[in-house]
Amino acid sequence: MDIRLNEEFARELLETLRQDQLSVAAPDLQKFAIDQGPVIDYQEPVAVVWAESIAEVQAVVRAAATHHVPLVTRGAGTGVSGGAHATAGSVVLSLTRMNKILEINAADEIARVEPGVINGDLNLAVAPHGLMFAPDPASFKISTVGGNIATNAGGLRCAKYGVTRDAVLALDVVMADGSLIHTGHRTFKGVAGYDLTSLFVGSEGTLGIVVGATVRLKYLPTIVRTLAVFFPSVQLAAAGVLAVGAARVQPCILELLDGPSLKELDFRNGSNLSTRGTALLLIQFDGLAAELEESLAAAVLEELGGTVSREDPAEAQRLVDLRRNNRGLDVDAENRVGEDVAVPRSQLVHYITALEEMAVRHGVELQVIAHAGDGNLHPTFSVPTFEPARIAALNAALDESIEKALELGGTITGEHGIGQYKLRWLPLEQAEQVLELQRSIKDLFDPQGILNPGKAIPAA
Repeated sequence: MDIRLNEEFARELLETLRQDQLSVAAPDLQKFAIDQGPVIDYQEPVAVVWAESIAEVQAVVRAAATHHVPLVTRGAGTGVSGGAHATAGSVVLSLTRMNKILEINAADEIARVEPGVINGDLNLAVAPHGLMFAPDPASFKISTVGGNIATNAGGLRCAKYGVTRDAVLALDVVMADGSLIHTGHRTFKGVAGYDLTSLFVGSEGTLGIVVGATVRLKYLPTIVRTLAVFFPSVQLAAAGVLAVGAARVQPCILELLDGPSLKELDFRNGSNLSTRGTALLLIQFDGLAAELEESLAAAVLEELGGTVSREDPAEAQRLVDLRRNNRGLDVDAENRVGEDVAVPRSQLVHYITALEEMAVRHGVELQVIAHAGDGNLHPTFSVPTFEPARIAALNAALDESIEKALELGGTITGEHGIGQYKLRWLPLEQAEQVLELQRSIKDLFDPQGILNPGKAIPAA
């Protein structure tokens, strides 16, 4: 179906925007058609728009509301659930040019930023003040704060510092009619009215368009200690997570990698991790108690059968970088899909064992990495060819992995969001009454349904 840009809509936009802020060129339409998530229904947008100010975002939204044009708001496009995939007849609204850090207030430990600010750039800017923006998805060098907010992104430091929602104090949001609202506060505490700030975080651009954020900063640690603990089995490594918890120490990073993940890292990077054990717990402590916490953790993990290595800063950084890059080794494709589920930490051993069993039974390959400190796993299932029987086996394993996570008290997504890809599984986790309530909220905030349609909440 050939859907073209509404000419009146385009003419209205160009009364506010420059010509170079609107493109219908084929390379741009192809580039902005998808993010890094699996593609369910490939659609190219009818245009791409780059806004550079709040007023321009408002103008775009007002024109879209007048002409009933769907808008897909986009940051860097690093999402892996299809939350920024274009939909039929949509215009992709890029906020990457809104990339100013508006304020750094070291005394109040906050920063105000535009949505296009890169996560890593914000951290570079606040580091001289002894502060950091704690959310750190693997894509932190290129992902935007606005995108982090849209998906409630997590990352390695979640075990101690929480996810993006825990770092957002206030938002400026353009609503579906083009009006601008401000939610939240500059203070760490505040309970006036409903918590609309938290509602917008993780809503994937379906309720409003975040055009500014006030974020809480944390202290940049001056003491960091890192352990690499290798185990003879991934089950023992998973048990090590509970052992660390029982020791009542608090890692800032607690990551698990299984044997196949270590082998692939070695293949890609020339490392030798798989020669040191069958599974790895990568553990980092920060703060004034880091040395004591490291010592306590090392003792309980050695008792469990782990081979403990205390890493110097350079090797620690290398290991953390290897882990960060592990999930992005291959973009998801029809024959390879990386999942994002979370289970209670007490169920890690059971879930990993179940994953291994179902991979063998379905005849698929499996790699497991995890933000083990908060029970968030990223199992990757793959098959070597695109034969229909192979793809069917892959999809069956994926479905079963989701069902098993729910059976163990988990969730279908720990940090990547629902997007377009996970819509099919959301009704397994949430009752129809809950889904209908969310649809009512969507209808209230976006009565025409023009904001990122077909994402986050399944249609009735």
